Amino acid sequence: MHFLKFDWNPTSGIEIIGDFQLHFYSLMWVTAFLLGWYVMKRIYQKEQVSLEYLDPLFIYTVLATMIGARLGHVIFYQPELFQQDFLSIFLPIRTKPELEFTGFQGLASHGAAIGIIIGMYLYRKKYNYKSLMWILDRIVIPVSLGAIFIRIGNFINSEIIGKITDSSLGVRFIQEEYSKREAVRLTGINNPKEAYNAIANNPQFQNLLDAVPYRHAAQLYESACYVFVFIILWAIYNKTTKKDDPGFLFGLFLVLLWTIRFFVEFVKEAQVDDRATWALNTGQWLSIPFILVGFYFMFVYKGASKKA
Repeated sequence: MHFLKFDWNPTSGIEIIGDFQLHFYSLMWVTAFLLGWYVMKRIYQKEQVSLEYLDPLFIYTVLATMIGARLGHVIFYQPELFQQDFLSIFLPIRTKPELEFTGFQGLASHGAAIGIIIGMYLYRKKYNYKSLMWILDRIVIPVSLGAIFIRIGNFINSEIIGKITDSSLGVRFIQEEYSKREAVRLTGINNPKEAYNAIANNPQFQNLLDAVPYRHAAQLYESACYVFVFIILWAIYNKTTKKDDPGFLFGLFLVLLWTIRFFVEFVKEAQVDDRATWALNTGQWLSIPFILVGFYFMFVYKGASKKA
């Protein structure tokens, strides 16, 4: 089964002008949002809701997701950016150690989830045609679909990597192991892209390649699991009457998605080095409240609504 192991040294984007690239990670976000818009359009048509409400929903969702994901990452994982590199919080750049266009990086799914909930609340206040819970029960379907592509984007970016493994599914993330500066310095090749390619393919730099450990492709594990989350939510919405139970689909989404996240974290490198101190890492601790809230909306909230 060792044939499943492979080296990962992708082209991360399409060069536009100079060092500016159209990152494939950004394209994955665009794909996620466009497919989400199409899924919600199907839902609105199925339930005979005016499509005039769809585009505003799309705008609120995009803004809420991006702002929530970015602020969530900074608050939960890199709070030092508030003092050290404030502009990088809101712009697709970093200014230290030097100005560099990074694209959309450093986004936290927990923050995105909170942002979407807040965004839907604000959207519902302005567009009062359905209940907030009706919107949340349906918006989670395209969100689960989008999550598939976001994790593929993380894989393309060689970020949110897995722990070192001896299994037959190991991947060597060359660009994660060596920064652009390191690759240039170690190979003597001034172009980072050519330097990475030399490490990956030139026998002269075999020692550098051998130093890259095999790791779990945690991003792909998560992405594959989210495929099933989407299928389950879509099937329940279309084939059962559960969509009429306020909070059920929203709660099921929270339970499924964050349970997957909780267990994948065991084979993922912690984004904050706190596992030894707290037994679970930050991503796992943050997932537990979402799971509990999900069970509440699946069972307790539904029961309360029926009594009312």
